[in-house]
Amino acid sequence: MGSTPLLTATPDGDTIELHPGGSWTAANVRSLETLSEAVVAELDRAERVKLDMTGVNELDTVGAWILEKISRRAVAAGHRSEVVGVADNYAGLIEEIHQVNRRNPAPVSAPNPLFARLGDVGRYATSTSQDVAVFLQMLGSLFVALIGVLRRPRSLRVTSLVYQLYKVGFQAIPIMVLITFLIGAIIAQQGFFHFRKFGAESYTVDMVGILVLRELGVLIVAIMVAGRSGSAYTAELGSMKMREEIDALLTMGLDPVEVLILPRIVALIIALPILSFIGSMAALYGGGLVAQFYGDMGPAIFIARLHDAVSVTSFKVGIIKAPFMALAIGIVACSEGLRVLGSAESLGRQTTTSVVKSIFLVIVLDGLFAVFFASIGM
Repeated sequence: MGSTPLLTATPDGDTIELHPGGSWTAANVRSLETLSEAVVAELDRAERVKLDMTGVNELDTVGAWILEKISRRAVAAGHRSEVVGVADNYAGLIEEIHQVNRRNPAPVSAPNPLFARLGDVGRYATSTSQDVAVFLQMLGSLFVALIGVLRRPRSLRVTSLVYQLYKVGFQAIPIMVLITFLIGAIIAQQGFFHFRKFGAESYTVDMVGILVLRELGVLIVAIMVAGRSGSAYTAELGSMKMREEIDALLTMGLDPVEVLILPRIVALIIALPILSFIGSMAALYGGGLVAQFYGDMGPAIFIARLHDAVSVTSFKVGIIKAPFMALAIGIVACSEGLRVLGSAESLGRQTTTSVVKSIFLVIVLDGLFAVFFASIGM
């Protein structure tokens, strides 16, 4: 058991002599901090500080550093500091502590703006290439799992497929109908408002029919599915990853892609065309109501004009896009779920990333399909 630490200060003209004594070890760190703070005022008044360590009988790194801080405080204030009476067995420790943090950190030069931008571009390119690799890897794994199910139909988890179809399909109908109904009504209202200036109110029906059936019906539904079902997929798989349930499946010899991912993506591919059809009908109904109450166009006239304006081709163009958009949403959502690490922050980050990437891919696919169908005359 060490003795109680002491620190006495003796003024001598413009010099102050400090006499530490006792045990200056980590066990007495609170007392040592109190003793060092008590002499701060006297250190600031003295022109010279003399630290006599003759009375120190126990010393470790903590005590040596506190004594070094006292000495450095005097030097920082512009005073001279001298350490005397150091025992031979503590001389090496005192010297080692005296050299700690003596070098000033090298100044960090400001990066070249051009090089910094090029570095950002490189990092973005690397991140994009990694995302593409993950997407293609998940697509390949999904294809392999699908081949396995086709070879062994009994391995398809029908119960999981039906449950996922109920979640992403049936339960999504109310919100999809509401949103698409409002979108159709808003488009029709704006069409009547602006076309009325040119006496061409009837062309509003053409605009609503073509936009809804070819583009906006499936696009709005796909974006809603990406935000609703895609985020749910990522959160579910990410939670399983955090709880090591996916590792448990691998330990049992089961393929997580076949057990967890394939039913979800197949359900999404089946549900999205159905939701797109229902959403398109709701949007047309919303446009019809606006045509009746805002444009003084009765249901019979609206339907007749709609029949002349749109064709089955417009409907096919919209529905053909839906399975491909569903596949992109499902792959992105599931792959981001499997990239979740062991923290809640990672789960939230990957869920957000999943939704953003899914919506981006849906819009890109819609643009590519628009160019493709225009090039083949559809």
